[in-house]
Amino acid sequence: MKAYTDIEQSKKLAEILPLESADMYWWSTSLRYYIEPMDDGDFNEKEGHIRAWSLGALSEFILPYIADDDGNNYKFYLSKDGLNRWIAYYKSDDVSIHICEESYNMIDVILEMVCWLKKEEYVWL
Repeated sequence: MKAYTDIEQSKKLAEILPLESADMYWWSTSLRYYIEPMDDGDFNEKEGHIRAWSLGALSEFILPYIADDDGNNYKFYLSKDGLNRWIAYYKSDDVSIHICEESYNMIDVILEMVCWLKKEEYVWL
């Protein structure tokens, strides 16, 4: 299971989530990319560092959306299917919508859920 967003996912989330919510970052040498925790003090956008999100940071962001909304008739679910793949869907009294494709990586599903929430204007950002 992936523990943090890859570079492309990180760039996509940087357009949606508050930048200060990133808890990791990518940096590179001429040969490869490395991931580091944001709290190491070395993050520098001018040097091409890319903000990233760990599974924990994304889980904290998504948690309010997968709980009941106190009287509103919608819920968001994150669960596993019969093949042990993660899925995300929206369910109200009269409709159930799969938000994304099933994936063995929870982080991939949460990313798609965040993008869907933003597109559908559930995210207040």
